[in-house]
Amino acid sequence: MPIKIHSNSASTGRAAATRAATLINQIIAQQNSCRLVFATGASQFELLAQLTAMPLPWSKITGFHLDEYLGLAPDHPASFCHYLRERVVSKVPLQTFHFINGLTDNPERECERLSQAISTAPIDLALIGIGENGHLAFNDPPADFESTSPFIVVELDEACRRQQLGEGWFPTLEAVPRQAISMSIQQILAARHLICTVPDARKAVAVAAAIEGSETPLVPASILRRHPALDLFLDLDSASLLQHSAHHEDRR
Repeated sequence: MPIKIHSNSASTGRAAATRAATLINQIIAQQNSCRLVFATGASQFELLAQLTAMPLPWSKITGFHLDEYLGLAPDHPASFCHYLRERVVSKVPLQTFHFINGLTDNPERECERLSQAISTAPIDLALIGIGENGHLAFNDPPADFESTSPFIVVELDEACRRQQLGEGWFPTLEAVPRQAISMSIQQILAARHLICTVPDARKAVAVAAAIEGSETPLVPASILRRHPALDLFLDLDSASLLQHSAHHEDRR
């Protein structure tokens, strides 16, 4: 099945939230529950604001945390635990939410704990983004395409760390952690549905490489083309380097 690429001049986050809400309602109508992965970062601001304002059956949704820095306290302003509590968990009555403990003194054991929690049933929907270096979650290039462990410890490359600095999460590059716990590539691909939201001109090179370049661990997001149910939401800036406009479902 080809990727559904939605690129337009309207609100990328609003469009992605509308699609997510439709899928969530369909999934819960079918099975009375939904297991949902939440991403973080600037690309998710509007999506999460719109989604959490919708009257969805939140008490039937179990949430999972996509990635987290190692060494940051959960109340640190750049912590993704802090981000998700502020933008999701404090706003809607989820059934439960599985946070990653970035302060663990045993990251491998924390990965095992998270892997056990996520492996009890399939993930129905994952909300994700693409990094400036083409990363998925914190799987920086060259990404591990083969690991079947649901969560892994990863090293953050300089391009990724500079993106976090550039987005204003940290005061200096030295303050950006060098390691994280991340959902693996194979676990992301195992979600039944993917909604990937990628606004902003600074993501245009990564989007073009992921969608129209070769599939390679050097562009982790290029593996998304394997997924049978991917909706990719772009704005006109992030879609600006795509050459094959016929691939766009909603371009206007």
